Amino acid sequence: MTARSTDEGTEGCGVEGGDGSRDEGSGTGRSSGTGQGATAARDTSADTRHRTHAHTHTHDRTSTSTSTSTSTSVRRVRAGFVLLGAVQMTLVFALASLAVPLPRIGVELGLDRSRLILLSAAYGLTFAGLLLLGGRLADRFGGRRTLTAGLLLFGAASALAPLTQGYGGLLAARFGQGTGAALVAPAAMAALRDLFPAPGAYGRAMGTWGGLSVLGATAGNLLSGVIAAASSWRGTFAVPVAVAVAALLLAPRLLPPAPRTGAAGRRSLDLPGALLATGGIVLASYGLVLTDAHAHPWASAPVLVPLLAGAALLTAFGAVERRTADPLLPPDFLRDRRRALGLAAIGLTAAGTATVFVLLSLALQRERGWDELRTSAAFVPFAVALLGAGRLTGPLIARYGPGRVTSAGLGTAAVGLGLLAATGFGTSVPYAYGLLPGLVLLPLGGALSFSGAAVLATEGVPAHRAGLAGGVLNTAMELGPTVVLAALLTLGGDAASLAAATVLFAALAVTATRTK
Repeated sequence: MTARSTDEGTEGCGVEGGDGSRDEGSGTGRSSGTGQGATAARDTSADTRHRTHAHTHTHDRTSTSTSTSTSTSVRRVRAGFVLLGAVQMTLVFALASLAVPLPRIGVELGLDRSRLILLSAAYGLTFAGLLLLGGRLADRFGGRRTLTAGLLLFGAASALAPLTQGYGGLLAARFGQGTGAALVAPAAMAALRDLFPAPGAYGRAMGTWGGLSVLGATAGNLLSGVIAAASSWRGTFAVPVAVAVAALLLAPRLLPPAPRTGAAGRRSLDLPGALLATGGIVLASYGLVLTDAHAHPWASAPVLVPLLAGAALLTAFGAVERRTADPLLPPDFLRDRRRALGLAAIGLTAAGTATVFVLLSLALQRERGWDELRTSAAFVPFAVALLGAGRLTGPLIARYGPGRVTSAGLGTAAVGLGLLAATGFGTSVPYAYGLLPGLVLLPLGGALSFSGAAVLATEGVPAHRAGLAGGVLNTAMELGPTVVLAALLTLGGDAASLAAATVLFAALAVTATRTK
């Protein structure tokens, strides 16, 4: 019975040569069968361990591959954000890059103050006027594709600007830069939404994104003075050219293509609305730029004609948008109180920063006789304070919310502007305690305001409207300096302009505290 059981068990293991062993005798057959069964069991166990080991290695390789893929994806997303952030900073850098060397440009080209202000504002005129159309193009054709087209135009205009020899050519190049930037800015935000599709991640990215604009403006003032002192003001255009070329090369590798969505692909361009909005914004802004108290009073034809024409076109734009099935700027987009507050804070913060940059740069060079390098050095504490505040914005927004951070930023900036207004920019005012406190508090508040307001302006925006959100946000950022700065300059003096800005900042800060 035992021998039979052993033989059946050995046969069940499929051992070769078992029959020959059993022919030699029952005892030998039982012994041989038991040995071969043990050997087979060991072989089976070894085979099982081998397969388990192999499976473990395969699982480890899969896990390692997945981990490597995830790590690569994270690095690519970060690199993509850095690329888009550099582009956004460069757009604002180009806007502010002529502020410090503006007096030298005026002397070299023989320009009066009105022409200098127009030259400085030309970029912002086309930028602001075409941003809504740029946002629609980004929503229709995708962020990466529209970004590429805008970078080509922006880079080409930046390359041609230093080659011009007169005021007309330089002014045209500035208009060209603004046109390209109007495509790039909303496309960059649309690409940012593709890069961070999750609402939470996108909100955190916007908290950082908001501070980049102030940083770009500061870099424009610092680097433009250094470059102008080292070579010529024409060298400042090398920065946007270099960034545009680098972005064109890296964008296909780092930025994802826009997702295919039928609704976005079928959207019309709303050309009537685009033409009315562009014409209205450009004409109204042009009239405001010319409101120089000594050359062009408010009641003069050069100011009234474009102002009234612009107002008429914008009124017609509003009427057309209400009757259009797919409007360029949906009326409901601006009805959200938090979004309206964010856009107002962005426009006012940009205006306050630009006002200080322009007025202080002119005062230091014309009244104190400082050169471009020393003037740029005056803004170094501004940049340091801005960088320090930029590291705090994300945690503060996460803890207190974008509304409170925006309000605190506006209030802090109001104090800084008030100090500058009280001391003035006169030659008798020492830099250390006359200008420095205001130049530290203003960027601290500006960084908080910009970051919090950027989150307010874009929260809850669906993915197919990311380009629209980018266009509206950047329109506010560009119209602020263009419109508010031109209006403040009509008050007759630097102190009066800064005092008026202080009142506006304080009023909006109070409004922000009451907005839920």
